[in-house]
Amino acid sequence: MIRSRIFALVLLFVGLLAGYFVAPLWGPSWLVIPFRLGLDLQGGTHLIYRADTSTLSGGDQDAALESLRDVIERRVNLFGVAEPVVQLEKSATENRLIVEIAGVFDIADAIALIGETPVLVFYKQKSVTLEGDVSVNDGTPVVTIPSNPEPPEGLPDRQAGEQAFEATSLTGRFLKRADLQFDSTTNQPLVSLEFNDEGATLFENLTKENIGKRIAIYLDGVPISAPVVNEAINGGRAQISGNFTPEEARALSRRLNAGALPVPIMLLSQQNIGAALGNEELEKSFRAAFVGFGAVALFMIGWYRLPGFFAILALGVYAALVLSFFKLIPVTLTTAGIAGFILSIGMAVDANILIFERMKEELRAGKSFGSALEDGFGRAWTSIRDSNASSLITSAILWWFGTSAVKGFALTLSIGILVSMFSAIVVTRTFLRAMAIRKEKLIKILYGVSIS
Repeated sequence: MIRSRIFALVLLFVGLLAGYFVAPLWGPSWLVIPFRLGLDLQGGTHLIYRADTSTLSGGDQDAALESLRDVIERRVNLFGVAEPVVQLEKSATENRLIVEIAGVFDIADAIALIGETPVLVFYKQKSVTLEGDVSVNDGTPVVTIPSNPEPPEGLPDRQAGEQAFEATSLTGRFLKRADLQFDSTTNQPLVSLEFNDEGATLFENLTKENIGKRIAIYLDGVPISAPVVNEAINGGRAQISGNFTPEEARALSRRLNAGALPVPIMLLSQQNIGAALGNEELEKSFRAAFVGFGAVALFMIGWYRLPGFFAILALGVYAALVLSFFKLIPVTLTTAGIAGFILSIGMAVDANILIFERMKEELRAGKSFGSALEDGFGRAWTSIRDSNASSLITSAILWWFGTSAVKGFALTLSIGILVSMFSAIVVTRTFLRAMAIRKEKLIKILYGVSIS
């Protein structure tokens, strides 16, 4: 019993430390770590873009739009803006991309955050055979792409190019990675490109079918090179070279790694969302959490008496630990995420109810308090395990297939479920062990059990 009481005090102390970490009322400022809030609670910027898919067929449009959404979401995340909302709106006339960025109130900064991500497109020559070359780097054949802002010699202007070249299916969406490198001879900065498996196959077929012809490379709609293909090139590698400074080459590689847009986008509208509405929603959410916690506490203490009191004590430890994890991970809290946390509170109490009902059955059967306690927890464990496992599977499915807001709900619910199992099985049991009762009359009063 002494060990149980010491362990109970340790758990209580850990819960108090977690509570201080969640809401420090005093101490140095460096200990204060704020929660990360989403757009609906913190405010931010709302942008609407139009995606130009006029050059794509129906099936390719859907794939390009999904790729566009993933690229923008990944790009915003790279700059530390967690849980952005990036949605597609499709109609018969146009396709729109909606971007919501929490914590960014300067619209110019928000637009710069998304950036003019490169649109990289390869065009093949229709009929005319021109001269040129393909360079070789360390034994690996690669197409060398000069970065001249003006079309290089022999490259038609845009109007003539549209007549002489036609678009291919090889675009920046197949780009695997871009790296800053230096030419081994001139030591000039260049950007190397590597396509994914599908892009490498397209690149090889494109060069194989166009030997002796030019392949025009357009970046952001500007023709930057039109090398002549002398042989089929495998490996899916190319280079962008020219008069780069190291900073320019590094910036271009970073933009390409963030994701080359599969289709061009145009900003249609922009709007600031103030934090006042977010504060109101945050207050309502926490008010709902406190009311729910209080209602659960009244029910548990009124129905289960002493065990109910220990369950609420364990629930307090649970809440402090979960909110601490939210700060440490960190989890971006939205109204959906807070809903997941509140739901997990109810699920944590549900496990205690199963345990206490089992304990009552064992006590009514005439077992001692210690035996009823261990048997009650042991027999309730399978039900708790199965129900929580099914909830975790559901959360995993929501995370895999859901949007950003749904993923926030699934994440907070999953963390809550895992911590609730610890609080119900370990914390509550430890508190009850520390307060072991042997007198039957006292058990009847404190537990509300009629013992035969």
